[in-house]
Amino acid sequence: MSRENFGKYYEDFIVGEVIEHWPGKTITESDNNLFCLLTMNHHPLHLDNEYCLTRKYKKILVVGTYVASLAVGMSVPDISGKCIANLDYERITHDGPVFIGDTLFVRTEILSKRESKSKADRGIVYVETTAYNQKEEKVLTLRRHLLVPKSR
Repeated sequence: MSRENFGKYYEDFIVGEVIEHWPGKTITESDNNLFCLLTMNHHPLHLDNEYCLTRKYKKILVVGTYVASLAVGMSVPDISGKCIANLDYERITHDGPVFIGDTLFVRTEILSKRESKSKADRGIVYVETTAYNQKEEKVLTLRRHLLVPKSR
């Protein structure tokens, strides 16, 4: 990937387009443990095998905010690489559990776009990003508005 094709300009976004982000990412125990450490999330559902044996899934669940961060990060080269700002994150839903060893795949649909009302050199793009596991089960959905420059 080169600097020129990292992300998109406002004009490049096509409403209704679905973009498959590549590559996928297999979540390791180290990924989950590091994210727990960095965010001070010490809930035993994310760290303690013995505790998890007494719960619904009988194994460690990956931290949901890590899954959301990963989904956004995996979309950066195709969606927000040229972005001026992520204006908001909304409607984040955890649609299914994620476990250590799962491989996530992410796709983004362009929902709408409009030109900025205050600055003619940019626009706002509204997207929905969805993460799936290796079984094609939806595990996370989120929507966000991006402030994106127009091409020069």
